[in-house]
Order: sequence, then C-alpha cells, then structure tokens
Amino acid sequence: MTNAKDERRPAGELEAGVLAALWAADRPLTPAEVQAGLTHDPARTTVTTTLTRLYEKGIVDRRRQGRGYAYFPVQDAPGLRALRMHSELDRDEDREMVLARFVEGLSPDDERLLRDLLESEE
Repeated sequence: MTNAKDERRPAGELEAGVLAALWAADRPLTPAEVQAGLTHDPARTTVTTTLTRLYEKGIVDRRRQGRGYAYFPVQDAPGLRALRMHSELDRDEDREMVLARFVEGLSPDDERLLRDLLESEE
C-alpha cells in the first residue's frame, strides 16, 4: 500500500510550479518563498535543487541574497517553449526533415502565421 508521500509527481510538474511562482512574482524569490507559493509541499532542498537546475539551463538567473540566492526568470513562457523547440531541433542531425515534418503538421492558420513571421524578418 502506498501513501500520498510515496506517490511521485508527473515529470516536469515541480519545475512548472516553480516557474509559475517566479513568473507571478514582481521580484526575485528565495527557495523558501518559492516553496511557500507551491500548491503541494516539496522539501525546500527539492525546490533549491530545481531552481539550481533551471539556473544551469539558463531559464532563471539568481543574485546573492544573504547566504543564499534569490531567483528570477529570464525566459517568459513563450520564450521557454521556443527554447525547448530549439533544443529538440538541435538533437537531430537531419534538421531539414524535422522542420519539414513540423511544417506538415501545422494548421493552415499556423502555416500562414509562420510565413508572415518569416517574411517580416527579411
């Protein structure tokens, strides 16, 4: 029989919660402040580890506050999704095929939007 403490969160749920707390804040937050803003109750060390990993990925930055750090996002939600899309694209050697398959799956409206965005860059 498992209890609630033994059940694991879905992958990425804690990271998403941490980012949501940082995006909602109007200032950098310490790990304890982030922990207080989460709906579930992970250990502060778990929150600190998550923040450190987000820092290492370049998604958040930090500044010294007392003996620890206060964290703030450097990517908004759309920027983070774009970063993830680039990361996925960089994993495959056949970029052309990946991009072709991506474009094939776009709705006509999204395809038109992408064309407009590409043309506005020229």
